[in-house]
Amino acid sequence: MFYGITDLTTYILGSIFIVLLPGPNSLFVMTVASREGVIRGYRGACGIFVGDTVLMLLAASGVAGLLRTTPALFMVVKVAGAGWLAWLGWGLLRAAWQTWRTRHDAALPPADTTPLAATPFRTALIISLMNPKAILFFISFFIQFVSPHYEHPALSFLILGSILQVLSALYLSALIFGGAHLAEQFRERRRLAALATALVGGVFAAFALKLALASAS
Repeated sequence: MFYGITDLTTYILGSIFIVLLPGPNSLFVMTVASREGVIRGYRGACGIFVGDTVLMLLAASGVAGLLRTTPALFMVVKVAGAGWLAWLGWGLLRAAWQTWRTRHDAALPPADTTPLAATPFRTALIISLMNPKAILFFISFFIQFVSPHYEHPALSFLILGSILQVLSALYLSALIFGGAHLAEQFRERRRLAALATALVGGVFAAFALKLALASAS
């Protein structure tokens, strides 16, 4: 046992698999990087890091368990999160239509009016915090690997959280630089940019629907 962690190898392997699963957080960061550049992409990534840290602290302190035992609270967070994702998807679909209409224009496209263009950090933070299924995931995932008999469980959670954040940072960095490469293609191919933006908007709408239908079990 390593500092109260019952199975570190299994935790690392599980974390890698979890980080690689597609979700609204990673998709948002890649989209921001492809539309607005590496720096803005990392601002979005920082929002995710802060949001995930908050969720991990809630899980470690037991506060997040209220979502499981309070259906009304779970419903409020679920509806708010689904609504936010739907709003992001709608904004991207509007931006895609705007880009498509101006695809033959020689001038630069109109200024971006989607939520992505506002503050990537704040948007990513809200996406992270308004996902009740993510909170329940942290509850069920972290607790498994911390020994109830260890005298300093806070240290165990700190190590587990740090490992997950490092893996997330590596993955998001790859997405950010991959998105920046796509941006070079999109600048010269407006039709491709419009189709890609519409696809991402549709995926966000699908995430919103999936979250709206989620249950606490």
